[in-house]
Amino acid sequence: MLDRIYKIFRIYRMRPLLVIIIAYLIGSIPFGYLIVRYKIGDDIRETGSGGTGATNVSRRAGKVAGVFTLILDALKGSVAVLFARVLLNDGPGADWFVAAAAIATLLGHIFPVWLRFRGGKGVATGVGVFVILAPVALLCAGVLFVAVVSLTRYVSLGSISAAATIPLFVWLQSVFVEPVADLRPLLVAAIGGALLIIFAHRGNIGRLARGTEARI
Repeated sequence: MLDRIYKIFRIYRMRPLLVIIIAYLIGSIPFGYLIVRYKIGDDIRETGSGGTGATNVSRRAGKVAGVFTLILDALKGSVAVLFARVLLNDGPGADWFVAAAAIATLLGHIFPVWLRFRGGKGVATGVGVFVILAPVALLCAGVLFVAVVSLTRYVSLGSISAAATIPLFVWLQSVFVEPVADLRPLLVAAIGGALLIIFAHRGNIGRLARGTEARI
């Protein structure tokens, strides 16, 4: 009986670590790579920007393939965060571990173990993550994204701008829309996610600076 209680206790204590690992694995599912490989037999990482995200997929395999990639990449972000919330079930430090799972999901997408750590830029997966964590903040960032892309025709610049401002919009959401007792875990997730997405766009930032970035 004592052995069984001890095993249950150990499993409970390991639950946050399991949540983070599973979140990474969910995020690392390379939908864009698989769709392009299935449709035309190519490696999407050898085309265009080299990313596995929807923009690069649509340029190589068509708009329908790009839309499917966008939806699936966003869906895995939402699924990973919802899974973390359900499994942790408001236990001790649950908000912090959910935030860690959100970051792990983006890490999985950008650095998937299955593709030798060469994945996408994390934008669509970030959308899926923050539609669960901070939907109003995400909506504000989405408006900014649309405005920047409409004015400049640079998807990458819109993505970078939206990612960079998501922590600000998370804070504004807490102040004016839905107060959060402890905003720190959500802010950490927003800042960590923003830094990862911006880092993943480092090549785009260089091309934007040189004036060689592709427009839509």
